[in-house]
Amino acid sequence: MGKLFGTDGIRGIANKELTAELAFKTGQSGAYVLTKAAARRPRILIGKDTRKSGDMLEAALTAGLCSMGAKVIPLGVIPTPAVAYLTRLYKADAGVVISASHNPCEYNGIKFFNSEGYKLKDEIEDEIENYIEGRKTLDHLPTHGAVGYVSANHNAVEDYVNFAISTVDTRLDGLKVAIDCANGASYQTAFKALNKLGANVEAIHNTPDGVNINHQCGSTHMESLCAYVTSIGADVGIAFDGDADRMLAVDENGNLIDGDQIMAVCAKHLMEQGKLEKNTLVATVMSNLGLFIAGEKLGIHIPKTKVGDRYVLEEMLDKGYVLGGEQSGHIIFLEHNTTGDGLVSALQFLSVLKKTGKKASELASIVNVLPQVLVNAHVKLENKERYMEFPEIAAAIAALEAEFAGAGRVLIRPSGTEPLVRVMIEGADQAYISEKAKELADLIEKICG
Repeated sequence: MGKLFGTDGIRGIANKELTAELAFKTGQSGAYVLTKAAARRPRILIGKDTRKSGDMLEAALTAGLCSMGAKVIPLGVIPTPAVAYLTRLYKADAGVVISASHNPCEYNGIKFFNSEGYKLKDEIEDEIENYIEGRKTLDHLPTHGAVGYVSANHNAVEDYVNFAISTVDTRLDGLKVAIDCANGASYQTAFKALNKLGANVEAIHNTPDGVNINHQCGSTHMESLCAYVTSIGADVGIAFDGDADRMLAVDENGNLIDGDQIMAVCAKHLMEQGKLEKNTLVATVMSNLGLFIAGEKLGIHIPKTKVGDRYVLEEMLDKGYVLGGEQSGHIIFLEHNTTGDGLVSALQFLSVLKKTGKKASELASIVNVLPQVLVNAHVKLENKERYMEFPEIAAAIAALEAEFAGAGRVLIRPSGTEPLVRVMIEGADQAYISEKAKELADLIEKICG
């Protein structure tokens, strides 16, 4: 698998790349690194999504954790952000999630949260990886009564739902809400929370069978929810991904409301309440230019980070901001949770919808989403980071940036995992920006390929 820990834990095809043996070693090594300073028996939570391979990996992971003396508390099927929250609520030493988020069912993953509910820093993941790979050796394994054990918990779903509800101060009576649970971890929690708040909830893709997670559903496949909202006359639709750390919405006309629009709506509302710290919303370089234009009009400062929720969170923690996220719907309300939380984000958005009495389409219209085109240029691996060293490419990019300045945007970035350079252009004319993006990608491919 190469380096084990990627941008969001360990990922791979279950039982092929992410094996039971690897899960055991990950549990053992993770428990050792994260709890070696604990003065008492460490307590570690495990949550998972609905993938069939979750049981196998949970058993192996649990064995590894117990072999280091941990008290393991399985939470069952539950969203990723619930594990982050419950790790803090239950005063655990760490939390582990078995999930591959929005990926197909054959994939799975393992990621850790520390005792404060934050994803691990790179250096901690590197240390765990050193033990997994045998570059460092565990100095002891407990025996006798010091061996770990499993202690069941039956309140996790209810505790998380009650927490999510507590983040809003209004009921949702009278709102007809359609939800798409992606046949994933939100299939219980989303319905329960919205129902408790009085919404009229209609759900689709909420019957997981272990293999249908994310299959033509959820926040990465919005078509069915868009059609469902209009067919039942819902006021709004909410779609989650497989582990429910992100969400997107659909307006009453069946049109997509993306993460940029949701963030703008919530940021505006928070600012009006005097709760948007430093009047700042943190986004990434991939957010639509329309968001930044809306920010200028609203008086909201929007700094840009690299792509990835960890970089958004770093900026928020460093500068004391309370709201940030990505176009994909991975939104962090730091006042409420330490990571992207699809249910909390949905409730914040629905709360604004209810309080303002506006239609979802009207709320979302504060961001005029500009057409965006992404074209991949296939290049030699050694040239992936060097494209700007070629004068002809640099000149072509500079010319496009000058042409689109103020009315569009040119963003070029190498892929993190593949021999590709991604060319993204935004502007008012879809056909024109498509033509220009292809021309530039062809040029980069010709010179660097």
